[in-house]
Amino acid sequence: MAVSEDHASCWVHKDLTVTTKQIEALLTAARASAGTDECQVRLTGIEREYWMGTEIGRLGGYDFRGTVTAGDGSNQKGGKVGAGYVNLRKQRKRQQRKVRREEEGSSSNRPELAAFVLAVRGTPMTKPMLYLCDNQALLKAVKRWVGEGGKATLVGAPDANILLEAIEELRKRTTAGAATFLVKLKAHRGEPANEEADIQADKAISGKDVPTEWRDRTNRTVFTWQEPRWKGGTVSYEN
Repeated sequence: MAVSEDHASCWVHKDLTVTTKQIEALLTAARASAGTDECQVRLTGIEREYWMGTEIGRLGGYDFRGTVTAGDGSNQKGGKVGAGYVNLRKQRKRQQRKVRREEEGSSSNRPELAAFVLAVRGTPMTKPMLYLCDNQALLKAVKRWVGEGGKATLVGAPDANILLEAIEELRKRTTAGAATFLVKLKAHRGEPANEEADIQADKAISGKDVPTEWRDRTNRTVFTWQEPRWKGGTVSYEN
């Protein structure tokens, strides 16, 4: 279906009979003022077949016997960083945090780690958990600390303070016998969990009353420089 300000086109099978009522319903939906990320999962009736065919459905996420969560991070210009997560089974259970320490720079993985920590915190320690995200770097960072192998270290890790908390939360869950699964999804493909997590991450930045965490500076040396500007035979510097 394609919609513009003064025209709408919808392609259907040649043998399908479309009623005037159905056309009006499509136009009403297309002209709705709600954001494009709004999406609700209904696992009853004919809609169940559709959702079971999506990426999460094919992976068994909608039938997962535990808590299904999704998280995302947002890293905007000016050092504004936010993280958020949502519980897919309990849509009202969601959380956002502003993530600071922009003086030392910020990697795209920093808010992703923060979102994961929020989700683990918000899940009962003894309950199986499925965490969905669209960031492969997060999975790689956590995988280094799973199972046996070479000695892993936090030395030199750019986001060691958040990674340490993530590892500790996973250790508690492992000790309690609760399984934790991290699964990567393709971003912005209309998956409700991913889209809702993206909304929560953006709200973390724009919200005025959103708490701030992970702001403590390290002892890392930070260098700054100024660009020279020449005017009238004189030079000045600006950041």
